[in-house]
Amino acid sequence: MKPNSIRLRSKIKGMIVFFIISLALSGITAFPLVELDILVRNFGAGTTTSHIFPALSEWLELVNRGLVETSVKYPFLAYGTDWLAFAHIVLAILFIGPLHDPVKNKWVIEFGMIACVLVIPLALICGPLRGIPVFWQIIDTSFGIIGIVPLLLVWKWIVRIENGEE
Repeated sequence: MKPNSIRLRSKIKGMIVFFIISLALSGITAFPLVELDILVRNFGAGTTTSHIFPALSEWLELVNRGLVETSVKYPFLAYGTDWLAFAHIVLAILFIGPLHDPVKNKWVIEFGMIACVLVIPLALICGPLRGIPVFWQIIDTSFGIIGIVPLLLVWKWIVRIENGEE
């Protein structure tokens, strides 16, 4: 194997590891939703942030109140976000394939890029239907926009290896 190919494969592995960790952490953060009160204490009413971003503070307080009230009466609804977290972790595991053999498993990278693109219409269609503020829809769409960057780089590097450029 050429030295450039070894370096390129190392870059691919590093970027995939970064993506796996990011995806898994994103999922893990969905488990403790009721603990959103930590954010409210730091960004809610009466904090410095609430004066700078009042809409964010109001939104966090509303979401926190909804989660707390719902979890008291209907704790089983949190099971839905448990499955969301689980799906993120399972999807992160999927990327182990390209970690071992990026060329053979290029389809996983393409699958990830498609998923990143689909985040955008999901947030922009379902967000308004669910009463999600525009600034939060932008945050949600950013996951797809930011997530596609490392995958696009990895895909381009895999194509270079396939074409014998490295």
